[in-house]
Amino acid sequence: MQDRNPEEPKKSSGRWWIVAVAGAFVVAALVVTLLVFTGKDEAAVANGTGAPVPAANQPASQSTRQDTGSDPARLSLPGGGTAKLVQEDLDAAGALKIPEGLDEAAWWGARLGADHGVALLSGHVNWKGKKGPFNELWQVKQGQEVKLTDAAGASWVYRIDATETVHKSDLAGRSEQLFDPDGPHKLLLVTCGGEYVGGSEGYEDNRVVTASLVSRP
Repeated sequence: MQDRNPEEPKKSSGRWWIVAVAGAFVVAALVVTLLVFTGKDEAAVANGTGAPVPAANQPASQSTRQDTGSDPARLSLPGGGTAKLVQEDLDAAGALKIPEGLDEAAWWGARLGADHGVALLSGHVNWKGKKGPFNELWQVKQGQEVKLTDAAGASWVYRIDATETVHKSDLAGRSEQLFDPDGPHKLLLVTCGGEYVGGSEGYEDNRVVTASLVSRP
């Protein structure tokens, strides 16, 4: 995946949406917006391809996750890329903020080793002309291991079960399968990429990597 021509318009955008049932909290829809950064000096602007969460269906907050498990602090990918993990919550519109720099990525959802639910990690594929660690998601393979360090410095290892490219327009339809907060515990890493279409779309795809816990402290 290449960074784009600097002569292209400085502002471009992408948005992907997650819609999931939040179990006992009776949240009928969870919509997450992932701002896409295109590798230029300015962040992309979220477009209007999706509808906001209805007032009666407020997005689930970070505090609704179960208390079991440990908070992740740092991610190490198989190819050597690393990122500091920053806990993020959804805003009133259901948007998930992604830290601007390449050395940080957002964490939302379940803790490491939780009884159930998805621990979602999301970071930029590139920024200011440089590829980020999450660019590795386009090269990782099933069976490789992802290491996470928790806030206490202990190590957790997740093994990659599947990698796939999902067009942004198809992601909402996959939400129950991918992001079910009441399903089995798993780690989900997401970034953008694929074909760069520019305009209000930015990159047209999301890279989705699923991993399961194989080693805990």
